[in-house]
Amino acid sequence: MVKTYSQLYLDCRKALRAKEDDEMACFMARQLLSHYAGKPFEKLLSDMYLYAGDEMCACLEEATRRLLNDEPLAYILGEWEFYGLDLYVNPNVLIPRDDTCAVVSLAINQALFLPEEPRILDLCTGSGCIGLAVASRVKDAWVTLADISKDAMAVARKNITRHKMSGRVSVVHVDALTEPPAFLGKFDMIVSNPPYITGQEMTELDRSVADYEPHLALFGGSDGLDFYRAIAKNYARVLKPGGYLAFEFGDTQADDVCRILEENGYTILERSRDFNDRERAVLAQYGGKED
Repeated sequence: MVKTYSQLYLDCRKALRAKEDDEMACFMARQLLSHYAGKPFEKLLSDMYLYAGDEMCACLEEATRRLLNDEPLAYILGEWEFYGLDLYVNPNVLIPRDDTCAVVSLAINQALFLPEEPRILDLCTGSGCIGLAVASRVKDAWVTLADISKDAMAVARKNITRHKMSGRVSVVHVDALTEPPAFLGKFDMIVSNPPYITGQEMTELDRSVADYEPHLALFGGSDGLDFYRAIAKNYARVLKPGGYLAFEFGDTQADDVCRILEENGYTILERSRDFNDRERAVLAQYGGKED
């Protein structure tokens, strides 16, 4: 059945209100209509009386059904905005979240004071969101995106190309739980949002996460700290003298992660909170503060 843009929007919003509050239902309906129309929602406002084709009507109705089945909006759209960048995403990578802005800001603020053309490693990169955000703000940085998942690496490569950063950003296959390969060389900074969900928390995840996002990028061992132990222990060898390590962590893990860092020879420089005032990131320096 052919419908106007206005009717498509209203029908989608009404259906989504069965699961979402009014604000979120409106947001999702706008995002879907804009995506399938191929233009910003603001530009659609003057066209709301126009009729959409059968294909678009079918696509929007199917997308609404998927949302009602708890599939994340980002995977339906195939992209998501993070730190000012529009990034490709699919179920092979985690959806970038605002929580991660805390560790990105720590990394950028420190990277701006590093020597010229710093080398930065984004470990457990997923979509590449952290490394690309840093590269977008630190214009002379050379950034390496590293992940164990070749499917995630493919997404990261698409995002490098999308943002025309192939001259400064590369992708490598690395297992963060093992010793770093020699070909990595030395870095001024490592930044990482590793898997940190505990075994118990994995059984309590929302369906939208448990059924759609990659468990490989979520599960951090029984206590959620396996990756922090491995990275703090093994990856100091790829840091230059006085190099930095920035971690994101779960909102109850701050003290444990800082303890792991200090036990492995790092000095804590700064602990940071996210937009919801939850402690979510730390910046540390290997071997202590430089004079």
